[in-house]
Amino acid sequence: MCRAHGVVGGFGGDAWAAPVRTPLYYPDAVTLEPGADVGALVARIDTVSPGASVKDGFADLELAEAGFRVLFEAWWIHRPAGASAPVPDLAWEIVDDPGSLRAWALAWDAGGGNTGLFRPELLADPETFVILGRAADGRIAAGAVASRSEHVVGVSNVFARDGGPDAAWPVVLHALATLFPTLPVVGYEQGDDLTVALRYGFEPLGPLRVWTHSG
Repeated sequence: MCRAHGVVGGFGGDAWAAPVRTPLYYPDAVTLEPGADVGALVARIDTVSPGASVKDGFADLELAEAGFRVLFEAWWIHRPAGASAPVPDLAWEIVDDPGSLRAWALAWDAGGGNTGLFRPELLADPETFVILGRAADGRIAAGAVASRSEHVVGVSNVFARDGGPDAAWPVVLHALATLFPTLPVVGYEQGDDLTVALRYGFEPLGPLRVWTHSG
């Protein structure tokens, strides 16, 4: 997502970080190891511009003294490769053109005014897959974004226009099982969305915390 917006981040010893503000909803830094150096981490991101955030992947940092407050807490989740996928009510496909991506973004955004977050450049990334689920009448009813690595496939932006995650997970998991049958699925959820994900075969791995800068 950052590359699609022209933002270049970098990996350090214990975190990934971007020196300029990242796209909406995407963190400016993500910890990769427990006990990251707070001072060094904060120095790598732009805390002058409003809205800087840090994904504290192990929920073990104390960032309040650096001007941050907790935005939300969640749990990492994992679904093993080969787990039985539910039978979906929706037909799925992979978005492969800008027009379909815009239609997907309009369904995902539900009138929030943030459809521009998903730029056509995202489709050029060979490891990113935008999944959509179509109802019988052809409208986009659900979707998600999958990001493949060597060992896992990460899933985010899971949505359904009606019925919430209970309507989305069957088609998303069926698509992922078809596309990546040998890879486990990972992500994170919180609250009621976490409860639904666990019902669909995910297991909680550990907590995470997202901080946002108060300045």
